[in-house]
Amino acid sequence: MNENGKKVALTTGASAGIGHATALALAAAGYTTYATARRIESIDDLKQQGLQTLALDITNEQSMTKAISTIESQTDGIDILINNAGYSEMGPIEEVSMDRIRLQFETNVFGLIRLCQLALPGMRRKHSGYIINISSMGGEFTTPLAGIYHASKYAVESISDALRFEVQPFGVQVVVIQPGVVRTHSAATVAQNLQSDKSSPYFAQVDGFKRFLEKNTGENDTSAISAEAVAKVIIETIEAPEPKTRYKVGDEAEQLPRLRHSLTDREWDALFSDQFGLKK
Repeated sequence: MNENGKKVALTTGASAGIGHATALALAAAGYTTYATARRIESIDDLKQQGLQTLALDITNEQSMTKAISTIESQTDGIDILINNAGYSEMGPIEEVSMDRIRLQFETNVFGLIRLCQLALPGMRRKHSGYIINISSMGGEFTTPLAGIYHASKYAVESISDALRFEVQPFGVQVVVIQPGVVRTHSAATVAQNLQSDKSSPYFAQVDGFKRFLEKNTGENDTSAISAEAVAKVIIETIEAPEPKTRYKVGDEAEQLPRLRHSLTDREWDALFSDQFGLKK
């Protein structure tokens, strides 16, 4: 808590989407909120609305330690850590560069782990705290052309399960949020990250996936959820007397993992061949 008795929350990746909506929701709910982003100017609007803002690059050790030290120097420490920063690396595994794969894990996994390590001593000292890890429904199944992204979310799920058990004796809760498709993740953004020229042996798959996105995302995706819906669940989680270990947000987050578990591997593969318009 800070000197006025308010709990202190830190959220990463607050420049847009879930992180931005969550920072606003936390502040509206009465928490002292530190919104962070790699580029401080990208969250200037949050500063203007009274939130605390810090530059935080979760792929940089110095940036992470500096941000945590700053918060601890201004408050009694972090009560709520929202590990939200992340992105989706797309492409055939053979064609994704190792530098891009490393960056995916530095952003989605290693940064999350390091922030937990930095925040936990203060939480253990107070014998209380919440670590909210933003995973994805994609932490329960894998789609073609997104294997690197799904692997990072599987890692978040596993790390959260181990961490939950380890820190429970110290009064710290670890909760995983599994959103479905969020409207801020546009088809254009995904397509931009999914590049393959006509000479690639994977061109047919990539082209089919792009056409699938154009047909089923954006205004055509009625099942997509808002970032605000995810933020609402996060607030409900940290205010629940006994929060669940996982929260699925949106109908797709409920339905697609259930569908995956009901199909064999070959049936799941065939489903994507049909969706991408590929010949069997």
